[in-house]
Amino acid sequence: MANKFLVTIYHNPKCSTSRQVLAMIRTAGHAPDVIEYLKVGWTKKQLKELFAAAGLTPRQALRTKAAEAEELGLLDPKVSDAKLLDAMVAHPVLVERPFVVSAKGTLLARPKERVKEVL
Repeated sequence: MANKFLVTIYHNPKCSTSRQVLAMIRTAGHAPDVIEYLKVGWTKKQLKELFAAAGLTPRQALRTKAAEAEELGLLDPKVSDAKLLDAMVAHPVLVERPFVVSAKGTLLARPKERVKEVL
């Protein structure tokens, strides 16, 4: 089936949720642009735009399960958004996954079924 519109997934192939969301996108007939953010990294501008489009704060997009979150003291609610963004740029694993961007919107696909909202 032809690509209905461009879908981008910020993907971690080691994450089962991310793999399942990627499969759901493909099953829906899309040929997504797959960005392995652990390999390519993030810029602060990119993260700000992604989180704003998804209606999330850096704190809400923080992968609290990542060991680095605790090691860097980022679980403290007093840590500023600026510090969180700096840490996410330095340690891409700190960004929760997967983010999906399409013509219908941007969201963090957790739970994975949320991806249907933008397909």
